[in-house]
Amino acid sequence: MNDRMTTPWGEFALTRFPEDPRERLRAWDASDEYLLGHLAEEKVPLSGTVVVLGDRWGALVTALAEHGPTQITDSFLAQEATRLNLARNGVEAGAVRLLTTQDVPPERVDVLLVRVPKSLALLEDQLLRLAPAVHEGTVVVGTGMVKEIHTSTLELFERILGPTRTSLAVKKARLIFCTPDPSLERPADPWPYTYTLPEDIGAVSGRTVVNHAGVFCADRLDIGTRFLLRHLPAPGARRVVDLGCGNGVVGTAVAVADPAAEVLFVDESFQAVASAEATYRANGVPGHAEFRVGDGLAGVPDGSVDLVLNNPPFHSHQATTDATAWRMFTGAKRVLRPGGELWVVGNRHLGYHVKLRRLFGNSRLVASDPKFVVLKAVKR
Repeated sequence: MNDRMTTPWGEFALTRFPEDPRERLRAWDASDEYLLGHLAEEKVPLSGTVVVLGDRWGALVTALAEHGPTQITDSFLAQEATRLNLARNGVEAGAVRLLTTQDVPPERVDVLLVRVPKSLALLEDQLLRLAPAVHEGTVVVGTGMVKEIHTSTLELFERILGPTRTSLAVKKARLIFCTPDPSLERPADPWPYTYTLPEDIGAVSGRTVVNHAGVFCADRLDIGTRFLLRHLPAPGARRVVDLGCGNGVVGTAVAVADPAAEVLFVDESFQAVASAEATYRANGVPGHAEFRVGDGLAGVPDGSVDLVLNNPPFHSHQATTDATAWRMFTGAKRVLRPGGELWVVGNRHLGYHVKLRRLFGNSRLVASDPKFVVLKAVKR
């Protein structure tokens, strides 16, 4: 597969992180190419502070590295991909400023380039955080595939920054043009969002959840997690990992039920880990917890964990894939001690029991309903 993106600034070798030889998905798409082509064709001045929001694998900031852009991302994997792609193309460390969605944004933005995220809530939160730095002369251009840009997307730009229009579609990609209006009366940022859990989900019934923007099912408890909460293992595991923790409600449930448990909350989303910590703190849990943004279980010692709890995603942006789940399962097997257990909740049709049997040599059905299953695999 061709891994070189041709742009007006040259040709760049790009890869995703982590690379999966089975998938070989490109690290850019037509929307990245459309945006870069527009910047060159329209001779957009890039001498001021250039901010790139939501750059998925670093394609945009790698191409624009000579202009010293600032990247803002919610994804640890995207940030790692960016570092790799910058190094791969000979860009010196420090040429690009890498920030997360939890960092304080730049005080002034002269060019704002937005790769439209899947989450409308994340876009809302980030535009509201960046709006004070946008001025009348700021060039604002968004980009995304046609299926990712909706009327609600345009309304957000219009409501937070100013008048907005779109381009014609090219290769199923579209651009968003926004003219900042500094006099616009912006709404208050509604994120993070706090709600109370229902009373029928075990240890965390009636407890508080705190969700930062962009976290899966941010305004309510998703039904897969609800099902897992009703079927968690009995207390007793000393070291527990909430893998792909999201808002941390599963790990918090473990800690509430067993204050002696040491719980590690892990996610590749900076917003998710911030949510997990806020949820844990909001409930005054007396136990020991660690919160880590990273690539799955990388850095967790082999054989050091008693229990891994996991509700794996099966999408990587627009691609449906089991690569993330497989990496989570293999990571869990590595870090579990002999006799340690991996508990997984997932849609029935995903067939996780097959993968678990292949990897662990066993898989037991703990609970099921018409849509979900909870599975357990034991490390022998």
